[in-house]
Amino acid sequence: MMHQRIALLAMVAFFVLAPAVIYPLFLMKVMCFALFACAFNLLIGYGGLLSFGHAMFFGFAGYVSAHAAKVWGFNPEFAILGAVGAAALLGLAAGLIAIRRQGIYFAMITLALAQMVYFFCLQAPFTGGEDGIQAVPRGMLFGFIDLRQVFNMYALVLAVFLGGFLLIARVIHSPFGQVLKAIRENEPRALSLGYDTDRYKLLAFVLSAALAGLAGGTKSLVFQLASLTDVHWSMSGEVVLMTLVGGLGTVLGPVVGALVIVAMANYLAQLGAWVTVVQGIIFVICVLTFRRGIVGELGHWLKKPL
Repeated sequence: MMHQRIALLAMVAFFVLAPAVIYPLFLMKVMCFALFACAFNLLIGYGGLLSFGHAMFFGFAGYVSAHAAKVWGFNPEFAILGAVGAAALLGLAAGLIAIRRQGIYFAMITLALAQMVYFFCLQAPFTGGEDGIQAVPRGMLFGFIDLRQVFNMYALVLAVFLGGFLLIARVIHSPFGQVLKAIRENEPRALSLGYDTDRYKLLAFVLSAALAGLAGGTKSLVFQLASLTDVHWSMSGEVVLMTLVGGLGTVLGPVVGALVIVAMANYLAQLGAWVTVVQGIIFVICVLTFRRGIVGELGHWLKKPL
């Protein structure tokens, strides 16, 4: 476990020190997407459940957080908590439907549900339709910390990211996480040992949805915007890409994958629509050359899981 702690400390040091040389808004975007990817990885990497609709939790939570902050005048902490609660309830409803199926059928059901949420967000009055919710106020955290100051906002995003990341790491190494791994490897055997596999999968699904909502709600305050982009099906594909590039079933993999994909989208923006083509080429190269992902291959080379 020592190598994992060293890797964790290196990650924390990077995000603490990086604002001195890297644009803070870019780093906040990386952390939001990294938390989103970690939440997705909890479901697929440890539960073996491939969701093609995780954007519905990320994007819908962004709308809830933005609406609560702008229209209802909620403080940022309550806006984010409301987003987490909304994502968890949506995850419970979607999970009760989806976990009855496995494999590609599970994936297609989550994709269909996500499309329903997308069209709801497109038509619902409170979302602003194609314009989204703009000029979302960041507000005063706990009533006295002004989040309009970029480093105050950065500190909040860092705290949210590290809290979510450590929670996921704790879940992975808990008895609950071990049962999830057993279900992923051999569900009939887990059933024969007396575990209610559907209940475990539902809990994992709701937890993953809530953490994705935490990332989405925070992102809408960072960029002061909630839009259809975050609830579109392409966002679900993007989080799959982040997880696979970083390393499926690794603790740090989704963070590295999010950093790589967000950096590509940011620094290759001048290529326009060709960015997706470049991402596709890199994805193919990753699959062909290091199937375990960046962190997975590094851990395999070091003979120590990361």
